[in-house]
Amino acid sequence: MLGFTRYVSRTGPAKATFVGGLRRQRERRSGFNPHGQLVKALKADIAFRTGGSYLGGVVDVVKDRWKPLYEALRAGARTYLASLGDPERVDLAQTRDAIATVGPLAVKINPHFGLRYADGRREAVRLHFDEEPPSAEAATAMLHLMARHMDQILPNAEPVLVDLRRGVAHRIDAAARPADVESWLAGEAAAFTAMWAATAAPAA
Repeated sequence: MLGFTRYVSRTGPAKATFVGGLRRQRERRSGFNPHGQLVKALKADIAFRTGGSYLGGVVDVVKDRWKPLYEALRAGARTYLASLGDPERVDLAQTRDAIATVGPLAVKINPHFGLRYADGRREAVRLHFDEEPPSAEAATAMLHLMARHMDQILPNAEPVLVDLRRGVAHRIDAAARPADVESWLAGEAAAFTAMWAATAAPAA
């Protein structure tokens, strides 16, 4: 899902360049996720209602090369944590991954965690770590794909995309027509698939 939603944010030749880079990365089986300990710290602060103490200490336990990244993300993560309200009224909820079929493309949908509020509301949360905020296209694609498969991910939950550097939560635009989003995504998936296949073709 991350690769596809980053793809839809790009325009013109940048799309093909991105797909080529993604394919080379996949073939090298690279792509280490440096954010794992930060996600664990955020989830621990939610689960144990510790108000950000795990986020406060996580910078000290990661490797030196990741400390600047964690320091850049920590303030926004604390802002998001505070936005959840009374810690006694929110708990973690188990989410499941799902596979979406978008045109000819299979896309894995994998939220970072779920939330359950005391008033019965549920949220399936995907985190965005990049320096730049998520584009409107990326947010629309990610939220729509999550909503479409919410019965598998976390029944009766609302999809939420959290821009963690800024602590801002994005939700589905109520004015967007799902059929229009589906049509747009199908076109993007067809182009992505064609570019992916082209990067594997031998040079003439």
